[in-house]
Amino acid sequence: MLQKNRPGILFLTVLLMSVLWRAHGQQDTTLLNFKEYLGYVKKYHPVAKQAQLAIPIGQANLMKARGGFDPKIEVDYDRKDFKGDEYWDRLNTTFKVPTWFGIELKGNFEQNQGVFLNRDETVPDDGLYSAGISMSLGEGFWINERMATLRKAKFFREQSKADQDLLVNEILYKASLAYFDWLRAYQDAEIFKDFLRNAEVRFQGIKQSALAGDIAVIDTVEAKIAVQNRALSLEQANVKLMKRSLELSNFLWINDIPVELQPGVIPDASVERDIDSTLEIMGRPLDSFTIDNHPKLRSLDYKIDGLVVDKRLKANKLLPKLDVEYNFLTETPDEINSFVTENYKGGVRFRFPLFLRKERGDLKLAKFKLRDAEFERDNAFIEIQNKVLAIYRELDSYTTQNQLIANIVRDYGALLSAEERKFSFGESSLFLINSRESSLIDAFLKQNEVQNKFFYTKAMLFKSLAINPLNL
Repeated sequence: MLQKNRPGILFLTVLLMSVLWRAHGQQDTTLLNFKEYLGYVKKYHPVAKQAQLAIPIGQANLMKARGGFDPKIEVDYDRKDFKGDEYWDRLNTTFKVPTWFGIELKGNFEQNQGVFLNRDETVPDDGLYSAGISMSLGEGFWINERMATLRKAKFFREQSKADQDLLVNEILYKASLAYFDWLRAYQDAEIFKDFLRNAEVRFQGIKQSALAGDIAVIDTVEAKIAVQNRALSLEQANVKLMKRSLELSNFLWINDIPVELQPGVIPDASVERDIDSTLEIMGRPLDSFTIDNHPKLRSLDYKIDGLVVDKRLKANKLLPKLDVEYNFLTETPDEINSFVTENYKGGVRFRFPLFLRKERGDLKLAKFKLRDAEFERDNAFIEIQNKVLAIYRELDSYTTQNQLIANIVRDYGALLSAEERKFSFGESSLFLINSRESSLIDAFLKQNEVQNKFFYTKAMLFKSLAINPLNL
């Protein structure tokens, strides 16, 4: 069972744990399955939840960028009365529709009156309507700030999806390592527990034989020392198991509440059977290995795409600023034939810095940033490729090592059994039995170590491929 760090809600604890884990074997132990454990990490861990915010953030940025093309209504009203005279009463309303390629559609209504109006502000009593367009023919025609922002926001949204996969993969990788360390510590403790039990049984048998005068009393001292050594090793293993359990608890959350393991919860010793399917690395032989769709490379590709847009925008700023505007004028907008070319308002604006030092400097910086990102992408590709190839070869080596250490454990077990039979016939000594047993214990511990390294390498493959499991 688990115990909540926050007090109370005992019923909720029992209910949640009954869903999370199912009992196996002994009545006082509960098995924490590797797949169920990672499923809860992915669903409830704060970092995993934080990763889930990446896509909404990208969508929000895209919405914000699209706002640059939203239609706008502007109303400008200004009035002045002084000592009974109406100096002016100005009303100017405009409806603008920004479009692609820097073209802006505009409709306007203007109505002015007063005794102190400028002559160019004089319009008919019922007001003056206008409709037209404004556009940039130089800087801002092929690309402008609004267009660049929208394009970069689309790339950022896709980059956010790749970054989410990387964040989820990272937290699941760390959680897997914590589980494997916990499993190794548990198995080490179980080894010392079994051999402590054997040493105690042997001590009692030798003690009875010494009392009967069959063997020397000094042999009981050696048997007792063996019991004490096994007890010391078990105590040290239990301390390590406690530390690994607390490290595992760092990844256990339920509904924003951290939980911790109680001693009755045990790991799944047959995790090797499910690790490939849980981490979704099953069926990925070396000859089918590809990283073209790797999340990190996808993230860097979208970053490069955004920097390309930024470089084009900076290059566009080297062009002269040439804005033109043309508006039809009419007093009767409901009559289409009233929009004639003789009645219009237009203008041209031109601006061009003589040295363009700021623009040329911005363009150079944009090119450097783009080149830097391309170097980063090329380096990441080679690193990922070589790392995955090395891991595949390392896995092959650990498969061989696991078989070798299993044979070593079996042979040491056979030596210990033979020595115990010889001792029962009076042809061996307790010293040799303890020596054989110590070698067997070391072999068991080495087996756990090799298995742990094998699992670590599986997790490294999972991380290197940056998999975000779909079945958790």
